[in-house]
Amino acid sequence: MATKTSPRIQDHFAQLTDSRTRKVLHPMINIVAIAVCAVICGADDFVAIAEFGRKKQDWLAKFLDLQNGIPSHDCFNRVFAAIRPEEFEACLLSWITALHAITGGQLVAIDGKTLRRSFDMASGKSAIHMVSAWAAANHISLGQVVVDQKSNEITAIPKLLKILEMSGCLVTIDAMGCQTKIAQAIVDSGADYLLALKGNQKKLYHDISWHFLRHRDQGFAHIRVSRHQTHERAHGREETRTYYVCAVPRDFPGRKRWPKLAAFGWAINETLRDGKRCREMRYYIMSRKLSAKEFGEAVRGHWSIENKLHWQLDVTFQEDQCRIRLGHADANFSLLRRTALSLLKNNHTLKVGVKNKRLAAGWDDAYLQQVLFGK
Repeated sequence: MATKTSPRIQDHFAQLTDSRTRKVLHPMINIVAIAVCAVICGADDFVAIAEFGRKKQDWLAKFLDLQNGIPSHDCFNRVFAAIRPEEFEACLLSWITALHAITGGQLVAIDGKTLRRSFDMASGKSAIHMVSAWAAANHISLGQVVVDQKSNEITAIPKLLKILEMSGCLVTIDAMGCQTKIAQAIVDSGADYLLALKGNQKKLYHDISWHFLRHRDQGFAHIRVSRHQTHERAHGREETRTYYVCAVPRDFPGRKRWPKLAAFGWAINETLRDGKRCREMRYYIMSRKLSAKEFGEAVRGHWSIENKLHWQLDVTFQEDQCRIRLGHADANFSLLRRTALSLLKNNHTLKVGVKNKRLAAGWDDAYLQQVLFGK
């Protein structure tokens, strides 16, 4: 994935549109830089960002022109409400990838998340729903788009794919994204897909499940299949995961509907807890034939977007409790959280969780500089 070489934040936000028409007292780079630093250090709203700026004014003045002081919380709110999220996101990603190189050809998980408190009953504004792309190996949020109120993830995912550099990557999406148009968009971007199947593709689900079950009963004597199994004991339960991958038969019904369809995957998860056994089976289609081990790693890797992005945003950054809703401010603050999380996860000088890294950044200016400048 292409990156810019300069790590200076100013170089990546120079083209960000400033829609303010009155006399500008506070340069855009000041507002952005203070907000990024504040969110890293624990600020979860604009009042906290302004207060952070006042408390850290002497330190911030080493890098920014603060001759007009620190913007008010209303100023932060107005500016972020007016910034176009797609522009802001491009600038943030450009800066992050200059600090931390993105591993080419890695797994990119795509999934949606609702900002539950972003609704506004007075104006009739619904809670916004974001679809995000997560680089599983680098722990970096690659991009996100807001799902239109009158639409759903199916139409938002292709928009997200258009703004990302995906060449050589393996894109994983849950069953909602198992659509021929989305598969085609992934292939057109130079990537491969691994899509989960459920009832929304009823016939395909039935045909693939029947294909695996029939051949398993015959001991897979008539097809070549790759098999991999893992066994784990933790938290009072035993879990056995078995993965199968086989090539798509030439005479498989509907094969031509799916671009580059190369293989089917079957994942079986058996859990034993308190003497009770539970079995779950899931089916997948993929445009690149993986080994069963690679397939299993990709299936499990997909859930990193839930465990390492969405869960952290809810628990550590309190995203579901945020009531910011003016203009584009909710979407842009969501981008600030994801940027802060990516920067914190990619700093390894402090061996603690993200919550304590935020506290440390607020307490220790030297550590905050390490997080910001990738050193």
